[in-house]
Amino acid sequence: MPAMKTSITIRLDEPLARSLADTCRRLGRSRSEIVRDALRRHLAACRFEELRGQILPLAEARGYVTDDDVFRDVS
Repeated sequence: MPAMKTSITIRLDEPLARSLADTCRRLGRSRSEIVRDALRRHLAACRFEELRGQILPLAEARGYVTDDDVFRDVS
């Protein structure tokens, strides 16, 4: 069964609209493809930050404060 598709309308200021059009031409991709990809990336980054905020207190309580702390234990 194919995935249901939903349409939305967004308003772009002129510089952003021009940048989107230029990017579409350069990459040979549609506006929808570019916007979907950007939205996926943004949502993934938001989710990462949410999860990071949840796990950070637990990690700090166990002595993981820096990247070096993590690398020390996984290397």
